[in-house]
Amino acid sequence: MSDFIPFVQELLEDWAPVSARRMFGGHGLYHEGLMFAIVMDQWLYLKAEEVNRPEFEALGLTPFTYAMKGKDVALSYWAAPDAIFDASEDAVQWAQSAWAAALRGHLAKAQARERAKAKLADKKVTRSSRV
Repeated sequence: MSDFIPFVQELLEDWAPVSARRMFGGHGLYHEGLMFAIVMDQWLYLKAEEVNRPEFEALGLTPFTYAMKGKDVALSYWAAPDAIFDASEDAVQWAQSAWAAALRGHLAKAQARERAKAKLADKKVTRSSRV
């Protein structure tokens, strides 16, 4: 693990405990079991979605991309602004926003799973009542 990850963890210690796990040549940063950031090649990328993405776009920041089968694939993790490395208050604000985005995504997936289970259960009930 590079010195960059402990630096980011220390930067965020006023906000919350952050753990790091190796993944795909980089690291995922987690808080309360949710990955809210990735570190690839000494760059920090924060989770972004429709609610907080405009903040990244307004600063001209870009998503993390990688090449797959000759095409660039963009992930929902965007470059962190340089300002967060100068002020821990800014780092905390951006980390909270990224974690909230990760939480919204997690909750949306859980709700979708529940809807799919309910739909499947309805189909089973409908079939059994026909018998």
